[in-house]
Amino acid sequence: MIVVVIVLTLFIFLTQTYSIMASRKTEEQKYKVVHSEKDFEIRFYPATTIATVYSSVHSYRELSGSGFRKLAGYIFGGNESDTQIAMTAPVHMDINDSVSSMSFVMPSGYTQENLPKPKDAKINIQKTSDEYVAAIRFGGFASDKDIERYSEKLKKLLDEKNIRYTGNFRYLGYNPPFQLIGRRNEIIVTVDWSEK
Repeated sequence: MIVVVIVLTLFIFLTQTYSIMASRKTEEQKYKVVHSEKDFEIRFYPATTIATVYSSVHSYRELSGSGFRKLAGYIFGGNESDTQIAMTAPVHMDINDSVSSMSFVMPSGYTQENLPKPKDAKINIQKTSDEYVAAIRFGGFASDKDIERYSEKLKKLLDEKNIRYTGNFRYLGYNPPFQLIGRRNEIIVTVDWSEK
């Protein structure tokens, strides 16, 4: 019994170490921090290319499974040239009462023009616009309750600072589902900001 516990503990330790090291090598979407507060920051995100799926579901739990499977299928070869496309971080989720969406940011070497066409017609390739956002971070495994709580917290912080925001509060997830420690989650929202 002791040997089984030791082997199991060692296995968990090794998989978590590998997971953390792999996530550090994953390309992350580029942004510039233009203003910092105690609990949140303002970032500038330049335009980038994303693959998006839309859904009628209204919860993180529902969207994270179905959306991820579709987009993972695309980058793992479900495209016209059977090309393997590297996973990046973060995964973007816009969960709301009308049409929700999940997006993967494409690696920086890709554009709308040179990305292979998805075999699944429900996957949309598009280019985002330059954007300023407010961002707040939290750890652990995200849930609908966490997303709601941190969205409300960010909204309150922005209201206190008289920073105008527009659109939906969106979720960013940075880690693979099997990573247990060192998890990074964020809530972002578009803000009216100009660098002086």
